[in-house]
Amino acid sequence: MQIPSTAVLRSFEAAAKAQSYTSAAEILGISQAVVSRQVKEFEALIGTPLFRKDGRGVVLTPAGQSLSASLQDNLAALRRTIANARAAGETGQSLRIAILPTFGSRWLMPRLAGFRARQPGVTLSFESHTRPFDLAKAGVDVAIHFGSSDWVGGRAMRLCPEDLIVVAAPALMAHSDPKGGADYNTLPRLHLTSRAELWPAFLKSQNVTVESATVGDRFDQFSAMIAAAVHGLGAAIVPAYLVEAELAQRTLHKIGQAPCGSGQYYVVRPLGLRNATATAFCDWVRAEAASSQRLRAHAGDLPG
Repeated sequence: MQIPSTAVLRSFEAAAKAQSYTSAAEILGISQAVVSRQVKEFEALIGTPLFRKDGRGVVLTPAGQSLSASLQDNLAALRRTIANARAAGETGQSLRIAILPTFGSRWLMPRLAGFRARQPGVTLSFESHTRPFDLAKAGVDVAIHFGSSDWVGGRAMRLCPEDLIVVAAPALMAHSDPKGGADYNTLPRLHLTSRAELWPAFLKSQNVTVESATVGDRFDQFSAMIAAAVHGLGAAIVPAYLVEAELAQRTLHKIGQAPCGSGQYYVVRPLGLRNATATAFCDWVRAEAASSQRLRAHAGDLPG
């Protein structure tokens, strides 16, 4: 089948967004007649009307709406491919990685120099995602995910367990040092909005009954909650992987092990696609996670 020119696709895309040939022409810097002619050329190629007149403008037909939605995704993927090719430069090697924001910034980035040393010619592109998505459609080579291993169109490999621990700043512990379960109810508590069950479950495991278990400041990101904990605003329940630096630097102390961290982190690859660089990254990040877990176990989570 004949493929329309880039100019035709751009005219259709602009007209679909603007719902006007005149506005599309202004956006593209060409005449309204050219836009109209190129849209008609596209309609002849497709074999069906894509627009209908509506007052002084135009609106998409059902066929035009369907085509526009698909074309937006395809053009976006093409633009990403071209951008990645430019970024890759002479080596031609690039890797698009979807990351969880806090895990990426606090655990992955401090270790990334190790992967760079192994793959010096690879250009990396990172984007944040918190839920499963179509990796192949988005053009993403690897995703780091927390939750279930179920991922349509992707193969999920275990990376590391969540391993929740209770932490607090030294300044806070100077006023309240919970040596036994009953003392936990004296600490101010910091909560993750999406995980409101963590503190009640932990206190129950310590045989502590606290009616106000859910009272305290709330955060929608682990990163902000960790910063608040470091500054002594309260004790927090966080994945141990995210506070390795704070534990090592003794800006946070581990004061308990939460029994409710049953979740898993995964590294996910698109099914049916072979990419040696992506495979190398997955192997490297899984080895780093295993090493990190061993070091923390050996150090007892580096308590203060």
